[in-house]
Amino acid sequence: MIKKIFPGIFSVLLFFFLIKPAEAQNQTQKSVTIEVDLNVEKGPAKPIWAWFGYDEPNYTYMKDGKELLTEISQLSKVPVYVRAHSMLVTGDGVAALKWGSTNVYTEDKKGNPVYDWTIVDKIFDTYIERGMRPIAQIGFMPEALSSKPQPYRHFWKPGDNYNDIYTGWAYPPNDYKKFAELVFQWVKHSIERYGKEEVETWYWELWNEPNISYWKGTTEEYIKLYDYSADAVKRALPTAKIGGPEVTGPNWDVSAKFFRTFLDHVVSGKNYVTGKTGSPLDFITFHAKGNPKVVDGIVRMDMGTQLRDIDKGFEIVASYPSLKNLPIIIGESDPEGCAACSEDLHPQNAYRNGTMYAVYTAASFARKHELADARGVNLLGAVTWAFEFEDQPWFRGFRDLATNGVDKPVLNVFRMFGMMDGNRVEVKQNLAYNFEKLKKESVRGDRDINAFATKNNQEAAIMVWNYHDDNKFTGDAPVKVRVNGLTTRRVRIEHYRIDQEHSNAYEVWKKMGSPQKPTAEQISLLEKAGQLQTLTSPQWANVKNGELQLDYPLPGQGVSLLKIIW
Repeated sequence: MIKKIFPGIFSVLLFFFLIKPAEAQNQTQKSVTIEVDLNVEKGPAKPIWAWFGYDEPNYTYMKDGKELLTEISQLSKVPVYVRAHSMLVTGDGVAALKWGSTNVYTEDKKGNPVYDWTIVDKIFDTYIERGMRPIAQIGFMPEALSSKPQPYRHFWKPGDNYNDIYTGWAYPPNDYKKFAELVFQWVKHSIERYGKEEVETWYWELWNEPNISYWKGTTEEYIKLYDYSADAVKRALPTAKIGGPEVTGPNWDVSAKFFRTFLDHVVSGKNYVTGKTGSPLDFITFHAKGNPKVVDGIVRMDMGTQLRDIDKGFEIVASYPSLKNLPIIIGESDPEGCAACSEDLHPQNAYRNGTMYAVYTAASFARKHELADARGVNLLGAVTWAFEFEDQPWFRGFRDLATNGVDKPVLNVFRMFGMMDGNRVEVKQNLAYNFEKLKKESVRGDRDINAFATKNNQEAAIMVWNYHDDNKFTGDAPVKVRVNGLTTRRVRIEHYRIDQEHSNAYEVWKKMGSPQKPTAEQISLLEKAGQLQTLTSPQWANVKNGELQLDYPLPGQGVSLLKIIW
């Protein structure tokens, strides 16, 4: 359960916001003015952030997994979608890094199918009980259907060769019709268990990153499997939504070629099942990742690489007139590519525990909206590939949202997004970076101090961040937020903050001495520190001539959410 939000306590008031002590103000960061115009709407504030995913499906129903899913479900006014790998993998259901299994499909001695939905139901029940919805991933290959089944089970751990994970589950089927029948039976069973109206809200997709070693077949074999899978889904439920191809890195030439070959087939190819032209496609998926490195002993992020991937994916979709308006789901959208690679063995991942991951998330999600607007495409969601890693060392540096049941700062950015809805409104682009400059250059010069703003009939919300690719903690930047277009004389203001002192269990843990066996009292303190905190108590303020002025200091790698309520 989400614990009660509690206010920050390190404050004195100036106007109605926190001003830190004088020594913190003497840093060299420039004053920045951010202008928000509530009268200029930019389109709906789709909850593109309310999508999450992870490699290890069996974590779903474990202790910390269930607790985190409860918290994620409570972030949002709308149902949260969840995507997980290995839903059709053969095995005993025991969780491990980069591994999961459900044992849905085996065969008897005569080669007849044996279906067992026990573990899949356990996973999906956990979602449905929380009002969440699955992105039902059709994959990977059951051992009995794999064209090269051995070796099948892997035992990968951080530090091993990543290619060790690609075993018998990654191969095409030895019988496409048997695989299609498995898909048909899965959809049919889902309808029987959850009802037609519920399953109609799900997204069914085939495989994961088939342009790299997750798929050991050819491009054409993936397309053949897509046709068989899509036909099976639609036979079981004609109104079901089916999509793909979940390619990664669309800005790579080889990935773009795979992506276009798939879309060409969907539009004008000969269907492997029906013999007719084209294939059903209800939504389009691809992945986009950044590329952090260690430079001069400091982690340097690379948001530009991720945004270029996203933009190229949008460009490819927009080039197909008949597909341009289909919903797009960025099936994995992250600062880099290996959630289970730990900080201790991969120092470039040191951004994950602290506020860098949080501020990167704030700044990048805002730009995803702008990239979609510029290409004229229909961005529906962007899946954050981060969950939790059960029974692992505290703050080991996996790409996760919580560690041992304690929330990391990044989860609080999603709590902020959950308080933003209605329509996006204009933030004047006279600041150091707009999305085009950031896409080309990333953030290597001036800091990216910017905002994302929304409004509905009763309130406005403004998320402001102070970001740089280099993970250095600088002094506070004086930020002036000018809000125009208010039609009331008095408003209430709430100010939420993520920084070194607020909404940050990692810093509290370090001050405790980084215990790997914290006491019950320490765990309680960490749980509280992991929740989203206010910077000050709520304040009332006067509006003059439709304008409100909010001045406050924002630390480097910090995020604020200003809620203006009338």
